[in-house]
Amino acid sequence: MKVILAQPRGFCAGVVRAIEIVERALVKYGPPVYVRHEIVHNKHVVESLKAKGAVFVEELSEVPPNAVTVFSAHGVAKSVEQEAATRDLPVLNATCPLVTKVHNQGKRYVGQGRKLILIGHAGHPEVEGTMGQIPAPVTLVQNEKEVDELDISPDTPVAYVTQTTLSVDDTKGIIAALQRRFSDIVGPETRDICYATQNRQSAVRDLSKLVDVILVVGAQNSSNSNRLREIGADMGVPSYLINDARELEPAWLDRVATVGVTAGASAPESLVQEVVIRLREFGAVVVDELAGVQETVHFRLPREVAEVAS
Repeated sequence: MKVILAQPRGFCAGVVRAIEIVERALVKYGPPVYVRHEIVHNKHVVESLKAKGAVFVEELSEVPPNAVTVFSAHGVAKSVEQEAATRDLPVLNATCPLVTKVHNQGKRYVGQGRKLILIGHAGHPEVEGTMGQIPAPVTLVQNEKEVDELDISPDTPVAYVTQTTLSVDDTKGIIAALQRRFSDIVGPETRDICYATQNRQSAVRDLSKLVDVILVVGAQNSSNSNRLREIGADMGVPSYLINDARELEPAWLDRVATVGVTAGASAPESLVQEVVIRLREFGAVVVDELAGVQETVHFRLPREVAEVAS
């Protein structure tokens, strides 16, 4: 059996930064360190940090007085920031800088007097955080049909921003529908879309031309991981989203000569390697890697933990 690994795959710079913030906070302040929401959408990452002393909560009301608190990579609403400030909680903000950039773009558009439209998935923590950061009502659209149903006059000055875990390919149809509907519309440049999301999706498209089945390592609640599986399936290749090697079903490998493996942006490389080890249980395996984009993006850490050895 041949196994081809997608390139790039797994952790993006925003995820690396978020995990490092928690690890360095534990070193500097000692456990427990409280994290609001899953730091990233991967249970293996969360469990690993729990073992080191991180405590994950959904609401700040669960955080004891004066406890070091970390906001997740997905970002939080302004009301959460204000609640933390009111309680004088020492906060480390692990929001991905690309998410913060979306927040700032949205605020700027609203400041220009435009009605803001957010392209994203209802209920996703990043979407809730973004909508809670904008000092004006935000309209969420998830697909082109919802664009057609908008109760906004076509001559209204509007602007759009997008959830970072959606790629250029994911959003282009919705953006085109918005541009057809509104005569005065602006939005961020294509290059402002999350590089990691687009790169991983492009790699899966390349992978799908070479393999009989695709395994996507990632969590069920990970938006970008689910999308990778959908793209593989859309390309006509049976594709499966698995948390780890234990979820691999032998039946998926019947009459399969070549297996493609990738991972969502919040899945560690160790899980990919465990999948390769599991595949060896079914016979001899030759591992190859796609020639893909080499990512060199690195985000600075908050000054409070920048000098701490993780």
